[in-house]
Amino acid sequence: MNRIREDKFAQGLAEIDEYLRGKEQNLRVTKIPGDIDVKMIRHRVNLTQEEFSSKFGFPVSTLRNWEQGRRKPEGAARILLKIIATKPDMVHQILNEAPI
Repeated sequence: MNRIREDKFAQGLAEIDEYLRGKEQNLRVTKIPGDIDVKMIRHRVNLTQEEFSSKFGFPVSTLRNWEQGRRKPEGAARILLKIIATKPDMVHQILNEAPI
């Protein structure tokens, strides 16, 4: 991915974070993904439940509930999981950067 796209992605994640913290900036989410197959995403990135949880900040119990169908990811979690499904390394890198 080129640097401009990475910068825009990082900016978008920062804006989502600010929005979720209540610092609304006239953001509008146009489409929240529907049902997410969390187990398929985890298998696609080739991680155990513990590794996936640690790498992306989800409690293992939450991940297990999602995978076993007892619960479904909601809102921002669905968005993050969709992004992880396509760009897991970039998400991990952004999550581990120093705060701005």
